[in-house]
Amino acid sequence: MSVYLNEFLTIALIHLVAVASPGPDFAVIVRHSISYGRRIALYTSIGVGLAIFLHVGYSLVGLSMLIKTTPWLYTTFSYAAAGYLIYLAIGALRSGPPVATTQAKGNEPSHKVRISATKAIGVGFLTNGLNPKATLFFLSLFTAIINVETPFVIKVGYGVYLALATTLWFCFLSYLLSTSKVAKLIGEKGYWLDRTMGVMLIGLAVKLVW
Repeated sequence: MSVYLNEFLTIALIHLVAVASPGPDFAVIVRHSISYGRRIALYTSIGVGLAIFLHVGYSLVGLSMLIKTTPWLYTTFSYAAAGYLIYLAIGALRSGPPVATTQAKGNEPSHKVRISATKAIGVGFLTNGLNPKATLFFLSLFTAIINVETPFVIKVGYGVYLALATTLWFCFLSYLLSTSKVAKLIGEKGYWLDRTMGVMLIGLAVKLVW
């Protein structure tokens, strides 16, 4: 059992570094926190966490190796992801000054067009699910870090942990970004941060297809 504990600690450490690194997930959570408030950002975080189950699922059945060893399939996947990131970036770059300065209750911006919880979850899911870097991460995790002799049930347990840890991290980030102090600091200039996230998303899209 100690073998699995050491394996789990290694996975947890690698995942901590990966999830804390700025990327598409980070950019989308920041944008939703600023644009739509805490509630929508939390739903987006849940979507990101649910996408982890997608990566774990295809890693367990070996599809990640197929994606990696089939250049045209991986290239197609990368272009699809880049296109989606650009789509998100356009929305961010079109952000403008608020038309109202009042702040709604519950840290929810009153000047932005709201989106539904379902759409927020979908955006989070697609942002992480279409990220080729996440594919490579789980490919390396399930081939180089996790022993082939590790029981299937243990591997599933690892996957559940990764999904929960990812969700909790981005929920914490959502909460932090939507606190009253941070919201007040950003104030009416929040659309500039929104536009900055848009530029970041375009940069990530270009990096994917470069």
